[in-house]
Parts: sequence; structure tokens; C-alpha cells
Amino acid sequence: MSASDIQTQLPGQTVEDEQEMAEWQEALLSVIAHGGKVRAKQILDRLVALAGTCEIGWRPSHGTPYINTISVEQQPVFPGDLALEERLASIMRWNALVMVARANQAYGELGGHIASYASAADLFEVGFNHFFKARTDTRGGDLVFYQPHSAPGVYARAFLEGRLEEQDLQHYRQEISARANGARGLSSYPHPWLMPDFWQFPTGSMGIGPISSIYQARFMRYLEHRGLQNTSGRTVWGVFGDGEMDEPESMSALTLAAREGLDNLVWVVNCNLQRLDGPVRGNGRIIDELEALFGGAGWNVIKLVWGSDWDGLFARDKDGALVRALSATVDGQFQTFAAKDGRFNREHFFGQDEALAHLAQGLTDEQIDRLKRGGHDLVKIFAAYQSAMLEGKKPTVILAQTKKGFGMGDAGQGKMTVHQQKKLDNEALIAFRNRFNLPLTDEQAISLSFFKPGDGSAEIRYLHERRRALGGYMPTRPSTCESLAVPDVDSYAGFAIAAEGKEMSTTMAFVRMLSGLLRDKQLGPRIVPIVADEARTFGMASLFKQIGIYSSVGQRYEPEDIGSILSYREALDGQILEEGISEAGAISSWVAAATSYSVHGLPMLPFYIYYSMFGFQRIGDLIWAAADQRARGFLLGATAGRTTLGGEGLQHQDGNSHVMASMVPNCRAYDPAFAGEFAVILDHGMRQMLERQVDEFYYVTLMNENYPQPNLPEGVEQAIIKGMYAFARHEVTNTRGTVQLLGSGTILREVIAAAELLAHDWSIDSQVWSVTSFSELARDAREVERWNRLHPGQPAKCSHVQECLDDSAPIIACTDYVRALPQLIASYLEARYTVLGTDGFGRSDTRNQLRRFFEVDRHQIVLSALTSLVHEGRLDASVCAEAIARYAIDVDDVAPWDA
Repeated sequence: MSASDIQTQLPGQTVEDEQEMAEWQEALLSVIAHGGKVRAKQILDRLVALAGTCEIGWRPSHGTPYINTISVEQQPVFPGDLALEERLASIMRWNALVMVARANQAYGELGGHIASYASAADLFEVGFNHFFKARTDTRGGDLVFYQPHSAPGVYARAFLEGRLEEQDLQHYRQEISARANGARGLSSYPHPWLMPDFWQFPTGSMGIGPISSIYQARFMRYLEHRGLQNTSGRTVWGVFGDGEMDEPESMSALTLAAREGLDNLVWVVNCNLQRLDGPVRGNGRIIDELEALFGGAGWNVIKLVWGSDWDGLFARDKDGALVRALSATVDGQFQTFAAKDGRFNREHFFGQDEALAHLAQGLTDEQIDRLKRGGHDLVKIFAAYQSAMLEGKKPTVILAQTKKGFGMGDAGQGKMTVHQQKKLDNEALIAFRNRFNLPLTDEQAISLSFFKPGDGSAEIRYLHERRRALGGYMPTRPSTCESLAVPDVDSYAGFAIAAEGKEMSTTMAFVRMLSGLLRDKQLGPRIVPIVADEARTFGMASLFKQIGIYSSVGQRYEPEDIGSILSYREALDGQILEEGISEAGAISSWVAAATSYSVHGLPMLPFYIYYSMFGFQRIGDLIWAAADQRARGFLLGATAGRTTLGGEGLQHQDGNSHVMASMVPNCRAYDPAFAGEFAVILDHGMRQMLERQVDEFYYVTLMNENYPQPNLPEGVEQAIIKGMYAFARHEVTNTRGTVQLLGSGTILREVIAAAELLAHDWSIDSQVWSVTSFSELARDAREVERWNRLHPGQPAKCSHVQECLDDSAPIIACTDYVRALPQLIASYLEARYTVLGTDGFGRSDTRNQLRRFFEVDRHQIVLSALTSLVHEGRLDASVCAEAIARYAIDVDDVAPWDA
């Protein structure tokens, strides 16, 4: 390289200025030639430091020329059979196209994507053939997060490998009808819940894959530093789209990856320069933008922009005209060039000036049309991947430029509409066949026939050889792991089961139970306590010294509170994951631990505790992805409920998380009022997940309100898990009526107080029920209802809630959550059913005032009970007016949901 190769004309430069610039450039090149790159870097670092001390207002630009990071001279020799690998990629492109086109030819509503995999096929194939290591009996494998729209291509590879049959491919996006035909339905995107032995990570929701991959890579380091598993030599790969990088989750943890030195993490960003509706950065360049973002965050950045066909052009570009032209072209124009043919590109790109036109003189229009971008060149891709593997101390991102719909020609390549392309006409199918030299007749191409070479063919033999060399086939999801024994509940929660009226919050009870579990020799090391921040708020400061906070570099400072018994302690083998103020990061850590039984064959038990309002509402998509991934662990919504967190107000008071949790099929949600109830739920959940290995997780809300904790009644454990148990009965002589009172969480105490008022002030009998889970009651009731509907000739079954409640007495249910939660069971009850809840925005005030405001206090419960009895004809209406006067209830006040 000479100074002229990198010379850039600046506005207003004189000839003397250009000569001076050339001298500086020649001097640097001389240093590189004689002193080497290390010496050149030392000099540049010194100059940058000097520039920073002088008031010249200069900062280095965040970017490099729009060319490949790895030069031709740096490229390693390609180790594979290039011709065979290109043929295999072409076959997979075809089968992926056929899969989508056939489905939409038969059922136009099914959807699917052709263009994304067409652009990413070569990126995947180099990984599959040379880098993606499978898990074996003797070593852990790599983790791969697949670009979701490229799922058809992954199925196409599994078909050639013999892991999927043609009949399976014919049922792409037909998961229900496939069963009737003896086939396996293929899910739209990677979904472990739907294909539990195939897909490992759900990536269908944009941004979920990127942040998850970072925390999976970090969790691997956590396991290694704690001495639980050797994860060295394993890599987390993520293939994502450039448009996907606009998602906040994609970008939010980049600095964590660099700060933790995650050189076991490689992202391949498929920069086809197009989103769903058009260019990613039509008026700019997404590759330049991402280079600045990742580089600024501390990542190693490899630009893979141009294929080998361009090497000769760059070599002949003595005055830098080609580099300047590429650097001046925006993505919207690159898209146009991708969509047009060789003649158009000759006229509109190479025809910009004489120097460019001269470079293209030796090329035919067809050769110009076939100039590959970097992400379609197996040799260049291998070089980039190999370089990423050699990087130390940093995560790597490979920015690979491709063409969306590569090879689809006039039917789709580079078109604005290509993302929605589901079908191709006959002419386009034959053109695609010709473009990739597929051994198909016109009739086979037009009829959308799948193509699979014979088992003895060179292509299939090579395919299997490469995967055998890398340990086996991918993707695959192992699910077998050892069973972990759970200690007896009395060993860590005896204080809660026999509480003897001691005052505590359920949050404090949890922390005490957690401390006891951590001391268990077998289970303790497998527990992963996780907080986004505010561990002290949740009373967990005592754990800092006991088990430490994980840090990949230990503790390089003396903490301010080092003399305190609760001092802050970070350690390389620390057990707590404290993620800072990042709920998305904390839940991603939780998912990594909650899926360790499958990903690493090592069962772990994560407890993520957080402000309940900042869970399902704030990061619900990540929780849904956790459910898809068959996570096992505990989510603990602390400071829960709309009236327990008195002073915090609207955005912190949670009244809806349990409703959201009820919608997640494998989430078991509980709202215990007392520590003894929580102990039963904790014991049950651990045994389900660790001993029976059931694919479910638990959401439990915890309160920060201190109140007396009763002993756990004998024999109620099963009822607690089912969702409700009889807590107390209040009977009076000469009763005027009977009601059934349901309460959950902290509001149960208001229900208990209301029962006492009903007995003392109004001579009303009541049965008080502690509802630990309205959602579990509803789940059981709808299952019973369905069984009865489908088995009309069998004796009818009865749900737990129907067995508990009497049809002849009115029911009043009260919750610290919105009314929709208790109303989950309304349709399964025969008796009159009244619900009190906290609909509306939160407020800042005391607990008593908040409960009065939301009309969930004891007086409103009494009034509701009396009103129900009036409607039943058992009391005169005057009794309600009397209660309103006695308890000073403001009947003219605005409803809380309108206030």
C-alpha cells in the first residue's frame, strides 16, 4: 500500500497541502514497514494522547474505509472443498424457497420468508461446516442464536442431514395438521416449546436473541469462575439482522459484553441493508453506524463488505477512486444496485467517473452482476470467522454485507417488497434454478420439487463429514440432566411454618429461607440469586459477605463500608448476579440460569427478585421467551400489590402483574399472604423443577409489609398449591346470614378484619378463605370444565374451587390487584360473586389511605357482604345505609378507576 491508495482530497487543499499529507502518510507506512504494526500503534497512541492535551478540538473518527477489515494478504487458506460447499448452499437455498412457496401456494395465509435466508445462507453454511461445535459426551458445545427469518434454511439443512423428512418440510407452518398426516409440523421461527428436541433458543421476537446471547456467554464465565463447569473452548454465536439492531434490547448490553471481556461471544450481523419495508439506513450506511457503536462499546469489529471478485478491482485502484465511490454511496443506493442488473451497475456506479469506468472495462455485464458482496463469499466469511476465534479479551461482531433475496433476480433481489415475497412465478423459479446451477428440470423447478442428492453423493458425504468433525448435528436441544435433591422444608423454613405470630414481611421470610437453602451442601452451590439493583431494599445485604457478588475481575477496590458487617463484597467466585439498573439484563441472566439444565446439562436454581411492577409489564416479551425456552426457576415480584408500597405512587404500584402472569401457559403464579404459605409454594416448586424436572417456572409476589405471621394449619399444603384453603370460620348465635370471604396476599388481613366486623357488628357468619392463586384455581377449573364437556357419558368431575365454595352463600373476593384477577374464576361459580380490586392508577399515601381509596379495606368488604345478602333477600336494604353511616363511607366520592 502507498500513500496514494489512502489519500483523500480535503476541501480547499492546495498542492502543497497534498504534498505535506502524502509525506505524513508515507512516514506512517515506513514505520509499519520497518517497525511493524505494534510500533505503529505505539506512535499513534502517543500522538492521540498529545492531541488530547492540546486545545485543537480533535477527536478520532469512529470508522474505517468502506472495505474489508481483513486484507487479501491476511486471509487464511480456505480449508474446505469450495465447490462442494457452494453446491450445498445452493441446494439449501432452493429447498428453503420451495418450503415457503409450497406452503403459500396451498394456503396463502401461512406466510414465511424466502429473502432473509437467501441473504444469510453462506454465513450459516461456513458456520455449520467449520465452526459451530456440537455438544458431545466429553465436551460442551457452542451455542447458536439463529436469525429467526432464516429458519427455513436451517430446516433445509436438517433435511439434507436426514434429521427431517420431506413430509416434514411439506408441513412448514402447519403444526396442527401435520399430526393428522403423521408428519412433524415445523414452527415458523425457532421455538423450543414447539420443537423441544430441535431449537435451543427462541429468537422470533426481534432483539431477544441478541441480549440473550450476551448473558448466556456471561453465564458460561460465571459457571467456570465458580468452579461448576469448564466452559473454555465454547463459543456463543449469534446471527442477527441489521434492522434488528434498532431494537433497544439488541444494543443495551454491548458494554457489559466488552466490560466482561467475553471473547467467547461472536455476533454475525447480516447487513443486507434492508428492513421489512425498505432500506435500514437509506440516507446513510448501517455498517458504518454499527462499526462506530460496537467499536465505541469496546467490541472487536470485523467488516466483511466485499467478496473476492472485488480484490482485483481494489488492487488496480491506484488512486483510491473505488474506495472513495463506495464511501460516498448510501445504503438506499446500494439497495438499488442490488436490485438492478450488470448493465445498470456499469452505467450508474462504474460510470460515475473515468477512473471507475476504466476499472470495469475488462468485465462483462454478467460479471459485474455477479460481483459478490462479502457475506456471499465463503472464503471471505471463513477468514472473518477465523479471525474472530483468534481475538482475545473482546467480543467480536462481524458486519457482513449481503443482498436481501440474493439470487432471486427480478423477482425479489433487493426489492422493497422482497421481505413479503412468498411465491415466485415459473420464469423466476427457472431463473433461480439457473442462477445456482441446480440439477432440476424445468418441470421440477416449476412444480416446486424438493431436491436431495443421494446418500452416496459427494455433497451428502461431505455434509456428514463436516458435522462429524464438529461433534454432531445442530441445532439440537438436549433436555436430560441430573436430578437435584431438595432439602426438607423444615430445615430452611421451619420458622415460617411455626411462626407463632412473629412479625415479619414475606420478603424477609424469603431472604431467610434463601439463606438457609444456600447453606445446603448439595443445592446451595446451584442457587443463583439475581437482582437488577436494590438488594438492600429487599433485605439481602447480609448475603454480600456470605456468598459474594459475582465479578469477572474480583474486587479491585476497598469498599467504603469495608468495616461493616454488611459490607459490599465482589468476588470472582461470587454467587449473586447484581445486574445494575437493567431489568432486561437481569431477566436475561435469569433465563441463562433457568435453562442451564438443557444448555449445559447442569441444573441451576435462579431466584430473580425485583419490584413487581417492573416485571411482566416492563419485560414481558423476555418472560414470554423464557416460557418458550422451558425455563425453570423463581421470579419474585417484591414490594408487590397496589397498596403495600405506600409512598412510591403510580409507576411503582403493581396491580396487574398477576393477570399478565396468568396468560403464560407454563408459569405458576402465587400471591401468598403468609410466610408459611410461601414455604409450601417454594418447596413444591423446587421439587417440581429439580426433582421431577417439569418445564415450568414460578412467579411469587412478596410484600414489604410487616405483620404477625400465623402458624401454618395442618394438612393444607395440597390446597395451597391448588390455589385456596380454609383459613378461619366466624360463627355467631342468632346469625342473620352467611357469606364466604376470599382474600389473597396482604389484603387477606383486611378480609380477616372484615369477618370480625361482620360477626361483631352485624351478626353475620363467614368463612374466610386464603386464596394463594386465582390463576391456578382458574387453570384447574377450565381443565375440569373441558373434561366434562368432552366426556358427557362419564360422571362429572369437580374443580378445587367448586369443592371449596358453597353455592348457597354469597362470595366476596378481595385483592390488591385489579378485579380481572379474581374474575378469572367467576364463570365457574354458582353463588352470587362480588369482586373488589384496585383498578385505576396508583397513588402516594399510607397503606390505610390507599386501601380506603381503592375501596378494598375492611369496611368496603363488610358493605359488599351486606349488599350481597340484601340481594339474596336475607337482609333489609336499610342495613347497607346503616353500614355506610357507621363506617363513614363517602358515597359521593369519584370511583378510583376514574380518579
